[in-house]
Amino acid sequence: MSDGFLRQSLHDVYWGVATADTTAAAPPPPPERGGHFRQWTDDIRDLLGVTADTHRMVAGWPELQPDGPGSWDRAALDRCERALDALLDQGTRPALTLFDRTLPHWLDGAGGWLARDTAGYLAECAAELGRRFGDRVDRWITSTDLAGPTLADHVAGMYSPGRGTGRSGLAAVHHILLGNGLATQALRAAGVTGRIGTTVTLVGGYPATGDPYDRLALERLESWTNRIFLDPLLLGEHMVTEDDVTPVAATGCVRPGDLDTIATAQDLLAVSWHTPFRVTAPENLPRVLPSTKCRSALNEVNRLLVGLGFAIVPFDDVETTAYGWPIIPEGLADAVCGLCELYGDLLPPLSVVDNGMGDLDLVDGTGHRDDARRRALLRARLTWLAGLVEAGVEVCGYEYWSVLDNLEAKFRYTRLYAMAVPDHEPAPRPAMPSDWVQGGAFAAPPATGPRTGLTLVSPAQGAGTS
Repeated sequence: MSDGFLRQSLHDVYWGVATADTTAAAPPPPPERGGHFRQWTDDIRDLLGVTADTHRMVAGWPELQPDGPGSWDRAALDRCERALDALLDQGTRPALTLFDRTLPHWLDGAGGWLARDTAGYLAECAAELGRRFGDRVDRWITSTDLAGPTLADHVAGMYSPGRGTGRSGLAAVHHILLGNGLATQALRAAGVTGRIGTTVTLVGGYPATGDPYDRLALERLESWTNRIFLDPLLLGEHMVTEDDVTPVAATGCVRPGDLDTIATAQDLLAVSWHTPFRVTAPENLPRVLPSTKCRSALNEVNRLLVGLGFAIVPFDDVETTAYGWPIIPEGLADAVCGLCELYGDLLPPLSVVDNGMGDLDLVDGTGHRDDARRRALLRARLTWLAGLVEAGVEVCGYEYWSVLDNLEAKFRYTRLYAMAVPDHEPAPRPAMPSDWVQGGAFAAPPATGPRTGLTLVSPAQGAGTS
């Protein structure tokens, strides 16, 4: 039976699914054939009495422009067109992502997002697709993730070992934001009828203790993950640290007029949400990181993060999914509330995306899929979100992302950072990017913590202290 409060509170929200299927590479299967699409549709119908009716796919920039700027693969464009028409024929509203982590090889070889020209080429792609498909696409998402191709790749070398350049890689952050602004302008110039936005990976969490320095540590985490992208998008200025430093601008990549372009108004902001984090100040790490089997893996991560003034520790006594993600249904609403406190009316309507990946592995005592438990978790998460909507936060969409996409990143990193691994499973031990370990993604950690006279104890030294 559907929930009247949820249905009333979220009546203006579109419900949809998304995959990393590339329309230009091969026609994706119609979404009604996929088990995950049916399951998500059944869940939403059960909870709200509505049907998910939008489907977002990836255009496939590398397939559309394999041979360089100005040239287009006609067969790939035709495949993209057929995929959009197939969705429209079955009554599903198509949405299209322009860039999903992978650049055409000729752009990647020329420096990827470290090269300023990449921003202009994204705008060229947007203009071409907008001209061809502008009357058929309901939503345009310029990038499926701003952080992965920039912070993770060019700063830390997580996805392409050897490419991380530390702080100098922050120029990639500026260039992908510039690309988003230029692509948004190009789509509007092409006369598209659908809404336009981009995606940020929303990061939120809770202080590990009541110590005010843990609260400060959480703010530092959110600055380096949320504000580094949203300050330019919404305020027209790059994030400034508490030390009055602007790390992105310090790379010398900003030119006159860039920030005006980056701050081009968005019709919506897609927020990708995975799991909340429990955050502590570096000097508190020895007493809040338990001496358990997980400490060694977390030590490797925190040895790097303490240079930014924060560290990550597991939640205590929190139930987890099989991915090891903590089940905290209010986490999404709390993170969205944090955005509202920072940006207020400057926030465009929010579309929650990349959700649901950690829910499908919920099983009952016999090892079978636990539909009732999964729906209860979804109901709780939506109830918290609906409370924000009732309070005036504009949420325009909620989108389920296929559990089959981005598996490597989920298992190698997201699960590691959450570190709430069930007792019967070994803690994940992904190889840390060599760029992080050898060169350091950022400057070496300070010799003292934020309190005068307190010596910072390295994670390796302090992990054995309970």
